[in-house]
Amino acid sequence: MNMAGSAWRSLISRVAGAITAPEYGARRLSSHVQTVTLIPGDGIGPEISAAVMKIFETAKAPVQWEERNVTAIKGPGGKWMIPPEAKESMHKNKMGLKGPLKTPIAAGHPSMNLLLRKTFDLYANVRPCVSIEGYRTPYTDVDLVTIRENTEGEYSGIEHVIVDGVVQSIKLITEEASHRIAQFAFEYARNNQRSTVTAVHKANIMRMSDGLFLKKCREVAENFKDIKFNEMYLDTVCLNMVQDPIQFDVLVMPNLYGDILSDLCAGLIGGLGVTPSGNIGANGVAIFESVHGTAPDIAGKDFANPTALLLSAVMMLRHMGLHEYGRKIESACFETIKSGKVLTKDLGGNSKCSEFTNEICRRIQDSD
Repeated sequence: MNMAGSAWRSLISRVAGAITAPEYGARRLSSHVQTVTLIPGDGIGPEISAAVMKIFETAKAPVQWEERNVTAIKGPGGKWMIPPEAKESMHKNKMGLKGPLKTPIAAGHPSMNLLLRKTFDLYANVRPCVSIEGYRTPYTDVDLVTIRENTEGEYSGIEHVIVDGVVQSIKLITEEASHRIAQFAFEYARNNQRSTVTAVHKANIMRMSDGLFLKKCREVAENFKDIKFNEMYLDTVCLNMVQDPIQFDVLVMPNLYGDILSDLCAGLIGGLGVTPSGNIGANGVAIFESVHGTAPDIAGKDFANPTALLLSAVMMLRHMGLHEYGRKIESACFETIKSGKVLTKDLGGNSKCSEFTNEICRRIQDSD
């Protein structure tokens, strides 16, 4: 059978429970209006951001938006950086919602997603993947979470030309970052009544770098005897994941592995268009985002699916302590998908983004 919508509600609520622990700098329950930095992004980003804002307004969520553009600029010494206005807004508000950002390929500025993670030390990426009732995929009852180290590894940006035709890219793994993400994963599992943490690695090949990551996971595991700890090679995890994903619970891994495996897991439940994501920082900063692409081919045509950004915004609401508003919005979204009557093309329907958004708003109003 397929996982009921209540399972999604349970999961995202449990995700919030982990990332709202005091040590992760989350905000306490509050009824006053809170300001969130909104980064609409590129391509379909402005459309799905507008959809989320409309749904929030319908739900009367006590959130006001401070919109900021994030386009790479060169600072002193030619170093790439995000615009000061966006940086100041995030430091002030501590909470952000981000649409997709385009990334140049082999030219131009570096990835803005990477710059954001480094600028605000968003060290933990949390991505729940759970089957959605009414959205059929080859897999049922998927219920797992990937936790990705978000700041180093192959994405450290340390590359140089050795000689013509030979480029070296350095994978950076540190004891501090490895311990921090392992601690986060085990705290997450304990706070959310999860039973198992699996460290994903290739220490058999990269014995020093992945070996250090695995060593810190083992050390942290010693302090969490109530949580079962597994170690698995990345390739073995990928094989087993597509054979039987329900065997997995919480997975923690270095940056590049997390990028790949979290997308694979999203594919189990229908793709990046329905998968929420949160990035948690060490200094109370958190940015929630849709992790799909900018889809420039459909930008401006009212075809986009706002579900991923909306569910990420629900995670954000719970992180802010606004649980009832998150529940209301989430329920309306899942009921809309379950009914199957007003769905965007990627969800199996023929409705426009605006029509899908309006249907969610209607369900919110009917629930009042």
